[in-house]
Amino acid sequence: MKKRLFMWLIVLPISLFLLVQMYFLVQIVWWRSFNPTSTSFMRHQDEVLREKNPQFQLQQKWVSYSKISKNLKRAVIASEDDGFSEHDGVDWDAMQKAFEKNKKKGKVVSGGSTITQQLAKNLFLSGERSYLRKGQELIITFMLEMCMDKERILEIYLNVVEWGVGVFGAEAAAQHYFGISAAKLSAAQAAKMAVMLPKPRYYDKNTGSAYLQKRSEIILRRMNSSELP
Repeated sequence: MKKRLFMWLIVLPISLFLLVQMYFLVQIVWWRSFNPTSTSFMRHQDEVLREKNPQFQLQQKWVSYSKISKNLKRAVIASEDDGFSEHDGVDWDAMQKAFEKNKKKGKVVSGGSTITQQLAKNLFLSGERSYLRKGQELIITFMLEMCMDKERILEIYLNVVEWGVGVFGAEAAAQHYFGISAAKLSAAQAAKMAVMLPKPRYYDKNTGSAYLQKRSEIILRRMNSSELP
């Protein structure tokens, strides 16, 4: 009886946890060479938008790393994760600041996420904010950093990140906002797109936001110092 109880309470949950991690790892290894066709976050948004309009179609088109403007790569790094090329996937100082902010607020309002952490969340996880989900995000982040180089991580991120209502990836976003390909984005256009990332659905409907313009100018000045992988 005690042995059976031990199995149910300890061994089974651990086994299930390890199986889930193995599933994530196999997917990540596969994506070293093959492009993901969708992400957990994309599928969730697709369901939400189709509930409102069954005919709705997500906008997303994969393009290779070389066909994405260096302006956009630099702007996204400057805006989202200026230490991207150096860190191991986690900015521990940013996470400490986020923890202190959450403690002050009494709930999880900030995550201090790097580009790799954002990719981990988009690929596999829900939008729920909790320390349990953050723990799983960290495990996936280290898997991504272990299995992929920085260029591949940034390539996938730029192709799957949300950039507006039903708009995913740099190519679809460049077409949506400027009517051009991601390869042709100017420095100013790239800076504006990078600043949209934390609140893409809001800025999709408020492209004339004063904050968006002001922040874009700051990123425009900073982006030339961004180190590309």
